[in-house]
Parts: sequence; C-alpha cells; structure tokens
Amino acid sequence: MQFLLALSSNPILRKLDPKLRYQHVRDARGEYHLVDLWMKLSDLAESARYNPSANVYHLFTRENPTASQPLLINSPGLLEMTNYRNNRRTVVLIHGWRDSVLSDFNTVLVPAFLAAEDLNVIALDWSAGSGSVNYAAALANTITSGRAVAEFINWLNEASGSTPVQYHIVGHGLGGHQAGIVARNVKGDVTIVTGLDPSLIGWINHSDRFQPDDATYTEVIHTNCGVHGYISNLAQVDFYPNGGESMPGCNSHTCDHARSFFYFAESLTTGGFTGRQCVNYMAAILQTCNILPGRLQMGGLQPKIGRTGVFLLETNAAPPFSRG
Repeated sequence: MQFLLALSSNPILRKLDPKLRYQHVRDARGEYHLVDLWMKLSDLAESARYNPSANVYHLFTRENPTASQPLLINSPGLLEMTNYRNNRRTVVLIHGWRDSVLSDFNTVLVPAFLAAEDLNVIALDWSAGSGSVNYAAALANTITSGRAVAEFINWLNEASGSTPVQYHIVGHGLGGHQAGIVARNVKGDVTIVTGLDPSLIGWINHSDRFQPDDATYTEVIHTNCGVHGYISNLAQVDFYPNGGESMPGCNSHTCDHARSFFYFAESLTTGGFTGRQCVNYMAAILQTCNILPGRLQMGGLQPKIGRTGVFLLETNAAPPFSRG
C-alpha cells in the first residue's frame, strides 16, 4: 500500500491572528476589505516584490512649505540642492495602509509642524509597499520599509552632520508601528516617536510592533482602539481621548482613526489637551480616571522625558478640539 502526502501549493506561514482568519479591515480611504490574516506563501512572494528603494522622501521647510523637494539615499548632490539644514530638528512623517504622501495625514501635519517651529519635515511616500489590497503583504512591507527608512536616516546623518537626537518620527496606522521600527534601527537614540492610532489587526502578538523603548520618549494617541487602532498601551505615555473610541463629531471609524492626527496637529500649534492619569488602559476606555492626581499635556513638540502612564481626556466635536 502506498501513502501519498498532499502538500499545499500555498501553505500557511504565519497566523497574524490565531483566532479569526478572515476579517473586514477599513483602509485610509474608508473602504472595507475582507482580508486573510493567515499569511500564505503567496503573500510572502507579493511582499518580496516590494523594493523599499522605491520609497520617496519629500522635504518641506519654511522656505518650501507647499512644494516638496525630493531626497534620495546616497545622493549627496541632490541633498545640497535642497533647503535641508542640519541645525534644525527633523520630523519624519509615515502614512498608513492604502495611503500616500498626498493623504490628509500629511496635508494636516506638514503645515502644523512648520507653523510650530522652523523644521525639516520629511514626508515618506511608501505607497509602493502600503498600497496593496493584500493586508498581510502590506503589513510585511511595513517592516521592510521601516528598516529602509532607518538606512536612509543613517545615510542622511552621515551626509549632513545631523544626529539622531534631532529627530521626531510620527506615524499613523500601519505607519504608527513603522515609526517605531524606524527608530529602533537608526544608529543612535531618536528623541521622540509618536504613534497616531497604530494599527490593531495583525499586531497583537507581533514582535515588531511599537515598543516603549523605541526612542528616548515615546507617545501614542488612541482614537479608534479595538477597531482600526491598537487597544492597549504601547508607549511610555498613552493618551485615550474620549476613552479611545467614538470621537465627538465623528460618525464613522474612519473619522475616529483620523482624529488622532487632527488632535496632534492642534497640539503642535495651540497646546491644550490636558490628560488626567488612569490606573490602566481599561480605566481609560471606561473613562473612570478620577483616582490618580497626575496630569500631562498630550502631543506637542517637546518630549516629556521621564513621564510614563495612561491618560484620559475629553475633546470638542469641532475645532478647536482641545478643552484645555
């Protein structure tokens, strides 16, 4: 008697979610996609076709606040032709899934940062990796892109004389986790990493997710936790506006998810957003944070080095969002 072993031509390599294989995930455009969270060989093959050298880096400064200047790794001549200055702090912005450099994330944050301080603002376009409807492939590309961005920053520092302490890396959704990946692969200690509603699906048990020690100071703002956004605390300091879900003035999860960068943009220019400390993230979600005396401002330009904890605050339904 002969026994035949039938091997799948597309085997499962990793279960991004060990329980629910198929889930509906909404992208940055507000469109739902039924995604397979068990990574198959074909997903890995698609991810392997992504070349992170296709990433494009768009430089904005107060000298060119609306029209970007391109930066390319290993192109010092091009760098010299731009308005990049090594005596400024540098912000790196990383968009999310199915998004691009033209996303609201960038159109909101670039002018907010430049209004707040004379900075180099670099908006990353990794849409070649994030644009796939295949969420498992896009998630894998998040890690590949993050390492490539770190290589770019390492080169930029060597070419310009800048240092990691001058950097503030900010990411949204998948880009929220990528911001941490970038910082932990940069040579030296990045000062600030801000995660704006970092993604939940596929990241719960993922070793490359946002980590508290990715930078000297790390902060996360949760505005759609448990749906698009990660539900529990990830950083040294985690803010849960309005309990982290159902933002005032919003009628969709997409709006909630985006509120993270609208709140952050306002914090850069006007301050406000005073959070009160919670015992843990569940207390923040349940909005029962009336025991601890701690208070802390959400967002802003300056790191709150030495501060830790979970904080709750309430917002207005329309700008100005801050209640002070």
